[in-house]
Amino acid sequence: MSVAPNASGGLERTLPREAYLSPEYFAREKERIFCREWVCVGRAEELAAPGDYVVKDVAGESILIVRTRDGGLRAHYNVCRHRGSQLVPEGGTGSFAGGIRCPYHSWTYTLEGQLRTAPFLEEADGLARHELSLHPVGVDVWGGFVFVQLTPDGAAARGHTLAAQLGPVPDRLQRYPLTELRVARRITYTIQANWKVMLENYNECYHCGPVHPELCRLVPAFKQRGGSELDWERGIPHREGAWTFTASGTTERLPFEGLDDDERTRHKGELIYPNFLLSLSAEHVAAFLVFPHGPDRTTIINEFLFHPTEMARPGFDPADAVEFWDLVNRQDWAICESVQRGMSSRVFQSGYYAPMESASLDIRRYIAERLDGAE
Repeated sequence: MSVAPNASGGLERTLPREAYLSPEYFAREKERIFCREWVCVGRAEELAAPGDYVVKDVAGESILIVRTRDGGLRAHYNVCRHRGSQLVPEGGTGSFAGGIRCPYHSWTYTLEGQLRTAPFLEEADGLARHELSLHPVGVDVWGGFVFVQLTPDGAAARGHTLAAQLGPVPDRLQRYPLTELRVARRITYTIQANWKVMLENYNECYHCGPVHPELCRLVPAFKQRGGSELDWERGIPHREGAWTFTASGTTERLPFEGLDDDERTRHKGELIYPNFLLSLSAEHVAAFLVFPHGPDRTTIINEFLFHPTEMARPGFDPADAVEFWDLVNRQDWAICESVQRGMSSRVFQSGYYAPMESASLDIRRYIAERLDGAE
């Protein structure tokens, strides 16, 4: 989890009102953040076999991701080069038997994106196939999670690889078998709140006492001194006798192999800007993918990952973890929507971060660096 210490020890102003309410501000975020950063869009297991495809929405851009014949991944803008028709419907999944065929005039592309055929057109008609490949999108995988980059040439010029963006996170989580895990359950939420409100809420526990009584019974440290003394790098301890995120604090599932003693009994969290959150328990991982649609509407996809060995056991049931997370999530979404409604008041100009919310200051830095310092 990112931390930017509050050096003054006092109140610090949040981002200004327009950062949460303005369509113009959101348009700048789309271009300078979501089109320039690596954005997590799902799991590689969604593309299990050659020819498999999924369509993902990234800040209003439709992205087609495919598994190629050689087992790699390619990503393209979901836009035919002929007349701009979408190649696959929004939210589409499936498998291409041959190439990628546009439903409008049947222009067909290879899975790698090269134009293969255009009915009744030849080079003599001015058809330059090598100039009419699908618009490329960068794609990479870490820990079984698929990331896309909407301006791959610019990213390459800046040396902005996925590894560079992830920084120290892979080392901190190296003992968790993320690549091996599989999604057992998925919940999609749409909330009427700015995407940054949700991230700021995730990055502090000042609110945990008032908002999450059940969670604080499981993890008393979340309400001690407003969560100001939490050690996220080591992990957060549960109450005596508890070791995972369920209502009871226990489960019949076994911890992941290879974890250290702290990881077998503590909870870890990572916020990976701009849209990826990981909450790691000893035997399951809750992943949150955040997709903004405007200044006041955000879709959050919560995926629950378990080890295939546990999923194959007779009677496997993830409900103890899923139901507890769903309770905590809905409490968070309700308070985030309350914040959004309050910020819409004519009297609101900006809010404040308290000293125990110093980690939330990091989003102020992140946004300023990319919106104020972008080329």
